[in-house]
Formats: sequence, C-alpha cells, structure tokens
Amino acid sequence: MVVPVLLVLVTFLFWYQTWWGRRLSEEDMRHSLSDTSAPHKTQHALSQLAQQMARGDAAARQWYPLVLKLASNKEPQLRLMAAWVMGQDTQSAAFHQTLLRLLRDPQAMVRWNAALALVRFSDAAGEPELRFMLRPYGLLAPQSGIVTIRLKEQETVSAGSLVARIKGDDERVTEVRSPLAGRMETWVVKDGVQVEAGQEIATISPGWEQVWEALRALYLVGKPGDLTDVERFARGVAGEPRGVQQQAVLAAQAIRSRNSDE
Repeated sequence: MVVPVLLVLVTFLFWYQTWWGRRLSEEDMRHSLSDTSAPHKTQHALSQLAQQMARGDAAARQWYPLVLKLASNKEPQLRLMAAWVMGQDTQSAAFHQTLLRLLRDPQAMVRWNAALALVRFSDAAGEPELRFMLRPYGLLAPQSGIVTIRLKEQETVSAGSLVARIKGDDERVTEVRSPLAGRMETWVVKDGVQVEAGQEIATISPGWEQVWEALRALYLVGKPGDLTDVERFARGVAGEPRGVQQQAVLAAQAIRSRNSDE
C-alpha cells in the first residue's frame, strides 16, 4: 500500500508546486522574483503580481524594482512576461520607459508583448509590431548544419514546440522550437539539407488568440498602413473564428474613421 500512496503524494506535490493558482507568501514572492533559476516559479510570482495590480493593490508596488530587473533577464520568457505585467499599471513612468526599450528586443514575442502593453498607456509606439503579429512568422536557423524536420506543414504548434533539429559540423545538435502558438505554414527548406545560421527555414501562421489581441490593439492605435493586414482577416480566413473576423471588421472601421477625421 505504501507505493501507491507515495505515487499519489509525489503527483500531488508536483501539481501543487507548479499550479499557478497556489497563493504565494510574501517571502515566496521575493524569492521567486529575485531567483530566476526556476523560471516557472518566477512566472508564477509574476502571474500573482499581475492579479494584485489588476485589483489596484498598492502593496504590489514593492515588487516593481524586481519586475524592471526581470525586463533585462537573459530568458526571453521572463522578459515577455515582465512586459505583460508592466502593462497592468499605466501610471508607472518607469514601466512606460522600459516597455519602449523592449520594442527593440531581439525576440519578436517580447517586442509584441511590449507593443500590446504600450497600448494600455495610450502609446502607439508599438504599432508596427502589432502589424507583424498578424503576419506569418519567419523561423530562422539558430546555427549552421543539416536540418531534420519534425513537423509537417499545416500542423498545429504550441509555443515551445519542437519543429526541427540542426546538426552542426561539430556534431552538436540544436533544437529549433516555435516561439509562438499557431500553425506550420510552409517549410522554406527541405529535410536533410544544409542550412546557414540566420537562414529562414519555415514560416508559422499566428494563432487566433494572437491575431485577436493584435486586432484589439489596432482598433485603438491602428494606422492606414495596417489596413491590408487587418482586412485580410475581415474578409475571412480559413478556419477563422467568427469573433476574430468581427474584431477585424471593427478594427478596419476604426482605422478608416481616424484617418477621415485627420
């Protein structure tokens, strides 16, 4: 009887430690936001902090210096989540300036989260990035070598999904993972060919949630140059949810209205 009980206990403890709904103590928050050696714990703390900020809890401000520090962390996942959290307090000048800096981040997902957050500050500086959120994403080879394709075209991908491996001349194998959720649109290269570092190897269509968020933002800050991308979804795309198409129609109308007023 001991073995089944231990298995259940271990499973519960794993779930309890990784479940983001678990309330963190102030000590846990300080440790998780300061020590990023366990990224999922830091993300848990950031999620809880965002909820505090959304409720207008003044106690959340004590963690702002740590959030600003995370915005410069080497891990893209932490930078993009920090950008999301900073969008919860549009009165913070420090957050505003940091988000503007993150528009120059080397990772597209970080730039996109910063652009979305800036809209909450009534700042349209990230408008070009919002437009890119509607377009297929070009996946680049992280190193030179022979590529082994792991997914077929039109397959659904999640953020972090393994899509390919590249074996270099030194026999080192690097995994290529999708930075966003969506669908494998096209492979630019064939399986087994030599690719160079920085070469585009595939395109990934954005997921519907990403498209919807971008359209909501462009409804507020979109410009005439965004209409081509917005109207593609307004006309209807295969598999597009009705709510996304409706949001595209509203965004296009809002952009035209602003342009005519000007």
